Amino acid sequence: MDARDLGTTPLQRVLLGCGVAYAVVYAAANDLVAAARYPGYSRLSQAVSELSATGAPTKAFLTAMFPVFVGLMLAFGVGVWRAARGRRSLAVTGGLLVAHALMAPLWLLAPMSQRELLVAGGGTAQDTMHIVLTALTVALILSQLGFGAAALGWWFRGYSLVSAAAVIGCGISTGAQSSRMVAGQLTPWLGLTERIGMVAWLLWMAVLAIVLLREGRSARPSHAARAPMEQSLVS
Repeated sequence: MDARDLGTTPLQRVLLGCGVAYAVVYAAANDLVAAARYPGYSRLSQAVSELSATGAPTKAFLTAMFPVFVGLMLAFGVGVWRAARGRRSLAVTGGLLVAHALMAPLWLLAPMSQRELLVAGGGTAQDTMHIVLTALTVALILSQLGFGAAALGWWFRGYSLVSAAAVIGCGISTGAQSSRMVAGQLTPWLGLTERIGMVAWLLWMAVLAIVLLREGRSARPSHAARAPMEQSLVS
């Protein structure tokens, strides 16, 4: 009998738990710690990327946190892949999470410029690369939501579709307001719409982790059922 049929191992539970940890740590590092250390920063009107922009007072902190973000995402992706148990769509979801983690260090090479510089026309090639990485990241997120939706029950499929709709809708709004930012216009809801889309994805990751953890726990045999199973394995 495959050891996976006996439920998740402690290592597997740790790997899946990294999905919940990533959601909590990423949100806390950006919106609780970094945003509070950036004088005058507005969570409602400023983009999350402005916290790690070139010259931002919080860039060093978020750069130091990057290995943590990458490690948690990578571990979660491996955990999802291991939990697939023959479900190809879930294995693909795990692979997409791993790809997301492996691509993430490229962000260190492409910090956006502070908005004052962008308004003055001082954007650089890094800003162009930042936009490209944003598009690739959104594509990866939507792919994760799509393949993950196909792997589990009807309720998770519906939840994933709602999450995808939130990511798409907020992404469109954020993109439109980002254009206003470059033009020197006010962006009163830029930070809010971006964060709604981001939280929708982070919550989805946490829910996926919890669903797979509960699935593994329910697959673990009871003490009563374990004895004859062990006897059959011995014999």
